[in-house]
Amino acid sequence: MSSDPLARATASLHGLTLGDAFGSQFFVPANHHALSDRLLPPAPWQWTDDTEMACSIYRVLADHGVIDQDGLVESFAKRHDFDRGYGPATNRMLRLIREGGDWRTLSAELFDGKGSWGNGAAMRVAPLGAWFADDLRQVVQQAALSAQVTHTHPEAIAGAIAVAVAASTVVTEPDLSPGRFLDRIREHVPPSMVHDGIAEARQLLTISDSALAARMLGNGRNVSAHDTVPLALWVAARERHDFEAAIWTTVMAGGDVDTTCAIVGGIIAASGGADHLPSDWRRRCEPLPSWAGVSPLDR
Repeated sequence: MSSDPLARATASLHGLTLGDAFGSQFFVPANHHALSDRLLPPAPWQWTDDTEMACSIYRVLADHGVIDQDGLVESFAKRHDFDRGYGPATNRMLRLIREGGDWRTLSAELFDGKGSWGNGAAMRVAPLGAWFADDLRQVVQQAALSAQVTHTHPEAIAGAIAVAVAASTVVTEPDLSPGRFLDRIREHVPPSMVHDGIAEARQLLTISDSALAARMLGNGRNVSAHDTVPLALWVAARERHDFEAAIWTTVMAGGDVDTTCAIVGGIIAASGGADHLPSDWRRRCEPLPSWAGVSPLDR
């Protein structure tokens, strides 16, 4: 395990980006034939809002060492690219923030004051878990802070905590069995549907069909944290030592595949280093934005 938080977060971010960009290719109908034969889609693979927001988390951690919520929201709003596939509620919120709106009010008012329970906070948080891997208390606290700026609903916060703890755990305890891996995550997730979904995912570890697991756990099709995170953790538990197998398994489950692949990729890459990512995949992936200040991969 690397003792450098920045190196761990960098590796996780590269894995998240590669998963996101790979998964996004399967929203293109022409690429559907590649699934059965596991053929790589043609380059370039463009990343989505998952990566763009994860880059802001990375940048804030590199600059401040912790989640500065005002700084994170400022980066989200400033870097917001409408064409990256953001959901309508996030598009509107970030536009209003640029126009001077208060993020605390805007985030809390979403969905009739219930806040968003979407998977957006979970999709971007794996590098944070890698950064704070030496301190699980900080992993939980900082993941919650990173979620709250856009997602105040307890389910979304639970989803972000679960993914961050997963990324931390692959760094600090790489040899846990799949069952103990999920147990370790669940120990730190507050009572929620996400927590219950992780328990269900543990019961499904004996099956190998991700499409079947998705029918039981959800695959992000409803874009909620509890419909997304348990499946991603099920894949990570089973395949966390094989990046390619994990991402293909995730894609085969269907649903919100850029997001589920981003979560899985960010978790798995946290422990192995970015140089362990498949080189032929890296060459096809769109480079990260220069503003993120991320060391580029050897392509």
